[in-house]
Amino acid sequence: MEASTLILLLILVLLLVSAGKHVIYPCRNSIPKTYPVIGCLISFYTNRNRLLDWYTELLNESPSRTVVIRRLAARRTVVTANPSNVEYILKTNFNNYPKGKPFTEILGDFLGKGIFNVDGNLWLKQRRLATHDFTPKSLREYVTVLRNEFEKELLAFLNAAAEDSQPFDLQELLRRFTFNIVCIVFLGIDRCSLNPSSPVSEFDRAFQTASAVSAGRGSAPLSFLWKFKRLVGFGSEKELRNAIGQVHSCVDEIIREKKRRPANEDFLSRLIVAGESDETVRDSLKNPWVSIDPHAITLSPPLVRDMVISIIMAGRDTTSAVATRLFWLITGHEETEHDLVSEIRSVKEITVGFDYESLKKLSLLKACLCEVMRLYPPVPWDSKHALTDDRLPDGTLVRAGDRVTYFPYGMGRMEELWGEDWDEFKPNRWLDESSYDKTCCRVLKKVNPFKFPVFQAGPRVCLGEEMAYVQMKFVVASILDRFEIEPIPTDKPGFVAMLTAHMAGGMQVRVRRRDPSLSP
Repeated sequence: MEASTLILLLILVLLLVSAGKHVIYPCRNSIPKTYPVIGCLISFYTNRNRLLDWYTELLNESPSRTVVIRRLAARRTVVTANPSNVEYILKTNFNNYPKGKPFTEILGDFLGKGIFNVDGNLWLKQRRLATHDFTPKSLREYVTVLRNEFEKELLAFLNAAAEDSQPFDLQELLRRFTFNIVCIVFLGIDRCSLNPSSPVSEFDRAFQTASAVSAGRGSAPLSFLWKFKRLVGFGSEKELRNAIGQVHSCVDEIIREKKRRPANEDFLSRLIVAGESDETVRDSLKNPWVSIDPHAITLSPPLVRDMVISIIMAGRDTTSAVATRLFWLITGHEETEHDLVSEIRSVKEITVGFDYESLKKLSLLKACLCEVMRLYPPVPWDSKHALTDDRLPDGTLVRAGDRVTYFPYGMGRMEELWGEDWDEFKPNRWLDESSYDKTCCRVLKKVNPFKFPVFQAGPRVCLGEEMAYVQMKFVVASILDRFEIEPIPTDKPGFVAMLTAHMAGGMQVRVRRRDPSLSP
């Protein structure tokens, strides 16, 4: 925390303490410990660097698996790990729980009016525009891109790394690879260097800064502090303003370059066509969407930029972080690794490589990915804001304007949802051991999506869910088939939750070639 923020916080607490004991006497039976006026500000501040685990502890103490967070200068927040509540928020009473203005204000400077930061018709129309890129036909083409880029870039790097036994950051390598795939498939632009030791681009650095500071707004102990810093332009808000300026500049240049070299096959090209199909879209501040006919979707130029930023954010860190964590976990589970390699080589032997259809046969690999995301979800929490007073299925009262947060990270750590062994990495919990499909592949159990909402659920379920699984399966299978991953000994890596979560400090590894003669 910046010194200025800490000083203001301490002064505020001292003033409240000096007002009398009645101000700081705790309310009875409250979870967390809550005081009049200041609420749970003291506990929140004490746990500010471990909020995920703090919330999980609170939820485990609550019989309903729901807690209400009240703290000074912050919106009343309902946090739940109850699947019935999650279904109610995301589906049953969906219209009462939009992202809401408070949420969009936090991320608005960075994400603008992109698909992840808007509600209503603006969200729906962007979703319809993006749907084209997630059809089975598009996913088959996507696998072709993955194969080409893996063989040309990632495989070459890994072969060289195996040859000289030099350590490298696997998370950074995979992050750059997935970023390149996003650039090629969605933006139609050239890729960057995969080598984790090469300098990070100015755009990448600015994007990281903007993500981190924007996420920090949402977890700030006192929300008015970041608003004040933004108003006067100092500290982290000054960094954010500069970073967003760099991101906008880079994305605008990508768009200008695309206009100079038009193509109609990638997502960005379609966005640009939508943005130029009517001159009236120039008046974007008053009317950011204009429909030429009932089926037309017309975007203003700023919205094209905002959608590009949202697409980059979605594909930049999420799948690479999950794949990295899987490689870390299986190094301590030799039997699982052996079974994975056996499954991968059996499928590869039959289909001669991986395509869209053959990737579906990797049941154990998908179970491993689900188990990783249960414990380390790429989006650990997500918040909505109530439009009207309401009551959740567990009886929790919700007031109009409340922040309502469902909590996948905590849900993955609930004994009543996952059993006494919830803290163990057990991919078989996802498999129906007695069922096989027509191709003799094991069948995954059907899990309630509101028990495992890592891709959201209901009307806002992630469009890219299947694409994410396709990418993670292809990359993990292609690496495990050829290489053994040897993590360089270190403490258990932390879990950093920003707009998307990743492994703290990356994952330093060495690789060596796996014996290709071993039969599946």
